[in-house]
Amino acid sequence: MPSVTVERPAYGGYSIGRMDGGVLFVRGAIPGETVGIRIDEQKKSYSFCTAIDILSPSADRVQPECEYFGNCGGCQLQFIAYNRQVCLKEETLLDSVMRGAKTDITLSSSIFDGNSWGYRHRGQFKIAGSSIGFFREKTRDVVDINCCPLMIPEINNLLSRASDLLKSDQKLFQGISELHISYGDSGIALLKTGGGKEAFQYADRIVPALLDAGFRGVCVEPDHGKLLWRGARHTIFDLGGLKYSVSPQTFFQGHWRLNCRVVQHIREGLQPLAGKKILDLYSGAGNFALPLALEAQEVIAVEEGKSAIADGKTNASLNNIKNCRFIKSAAEDFHEALSAHAIILDPPRLGLSNNVVNKALALEAERIVYVSCNPSTFARDLKKLLVKYKLESLRLIDFFPQTYHIESVAFLGLR
Repeated sequence: MPSVTVERPAYGGYSIGRMDGGVLFVRGAIPGETVGIRIDEQKKSYSFCTAIDILSPSADRVQPECEYFGNCGGCQLQFIAYNRQVCLKEETLLDSVMRGAKTDITLSSSIFDGNSWGYRHRGQFKIAGSSIGFFREKTRDVVDINCCPLMIPEINNLLSRASDLLKSDQKLFQGISELHISYGDSGIALLKTGGGKEAFQYADRIVPALLDAGFRGVCVEPDHGKLLWRGARHTIFDLGGLKYSVSPQTFFQGHWRLNCRVVQHIREGLQPLAGKKILDLYSGAGNFALPLALEAQEVIAVEEGKSAIADGKTNASLNNIKNCRFIKSAAEDFHEALSAHAIILDPPRLGLSNNVVNKALALEAERIVYVSCNPSTFARDLKKLLVKYKLESLRLIDFFPQTYHIESVAFLGLR
């Protein structure tokens, strides 16, 4: 068995080492460790490997808390002490941005939570046969789980009840491929079908069964056709004193307590807001837009998701906010002529299209806030934005402890 001493982290939960002139991307190792490896995939100048034998363990190596770790593909970093996880993510973010944006930067203090467990208010569970859980890494096999330590207790409780129903009568879930559980003030379920009409043959049984099991609302989403709703259509969160209502199809940040801190960080960083006009692209249901509207003159929230737009308008009404306008449009297709003092950019993993970058540059807003969930695409986009902007600050946000995912928030100012 070959061995290697890994040197530094890389995005995706890997550590990088070198052997015979080639680069090794090693899973299951901590930088500084010497490990025996299995080569899983060999390319011309690099290989993907797995650490099989820890020959020289790091002081930051810990025992994973979850019994499914290494089998379930949901987490990658549970064997690393949490403080070191944050440091490795900071190093990875800094490396990605310096390489991709070709600029020297210094990270500001990271935004993370003192408790790296029990943080998720949303779980997307896969269903196959009598199993409910998450996919095994790089497969479509479902690892059956009783609970997930990343979830809040209320979600694990509802997951357990749904699992009991599934195991008592698999026909109840015939045609159902996923169960999404969201929990704010109550639990709501989204059932996604795997194709065909089987799910609706049993909908009159599974929906009331889930309601009896403790879900306040259930939505069945077919591949085609109309949604089937029973019970509550929303769950409500406290967003810095605002009521924030989301339906089960609307994306929201699952690490809610940290999300509230990030919202406050952005609100404080854009002061003074009085008399300012804010453009929020990829706005969702108003996570940033609504708190900013409490002080700004006007906020325009642009979002292409139908359910998110509906939820955003509901949230504005719930909180009697009249200066936040929601517009259903992809960011690329938004053509309303306007000026803005600040732009919020919170794109998906693919980052910004050239079209959106050009629109942002053309507006010449005083400030841009970019919230990223992918350091590589953020670095690419930052390089383009730096034509007119200077980077004021960049912070890691650890929305996903125990996993390799890296999010960040950057403030840019017009040159």
